[in-house]
Amino acid sequence: MAQTLALPVAPSLSLICNKTSSLSLSNSVSFPISIAPKYRGLSIQCARIGGVEIPNNKRVEFSLQYIHGIGRSSARKILCDLNMENKITKDLSEEELITIRDEVSKYMIEGDLRRFNALAIRRLKEIRCYRGIRHVQGLPCRGQRTRNNCRTLKGKRVAIAGKKKAPR
Repeated sequence: MAQTLALPVAPSLSLICNKTSSLSLSNSVSFPISIAPKYRGLSIQCARIGGVEIPNNKRVEFSLQYIHGIGRSSARKILCDLNMENKITKDLSEEELITIRDEVSKYMIEGDLRRFNALAIRRLKEIRCYRGIRHVQGLPCRGQRTRNNCRTLKGKRVAIAGKKKAPR
C-alpha cells in the first residue's frame, strides 16, 4: 500500500531520482509516504506465544525458554516434534508461529504451572508434613545443611546481642 507523490522536476534530476527506468524522461519523482519506523535496529513487533512476548533476535530454541515451564529440553522437543529448523524468531512465518503456539499449548505453562505448584505447597502446609513445616519456617526442605548456608531462604544475617567472639 505504497502511495507516491508526483512532483514536476527537471529532466536531469528525474534521471537521478527514479530508479525504475533510467531511459524514460519523466518529469516526476516518487516519494514513499508510509515507511515503517526503525529505531536503531529494534523491530516493533514481538512474537507472542503462550501469553509471553518472546525475543525476536534469538533462535527459537532459546526464545521458547522465556516461557515459564519450558526449559532447554522441552524447547528442543517442541522443535523436533514439529520438524522445524532452529532459525531466528523474527524469520518465522505466521503459519510456523501458529504451529508453535498449538504445540506449546499442550504443555502446562505460565499461570497454570504457578497455580499447580502453589496448590501443592499449600497442601503440604495443611497436612503438616515435614516438607510443609519447612516451607512454613522458611527453611530448605530437601535435606541441605542450615548451619552455614541457605541464606536465600533464611534471609540476611541477624546479629545476636551479647554474643562475643572468643579471645585468641
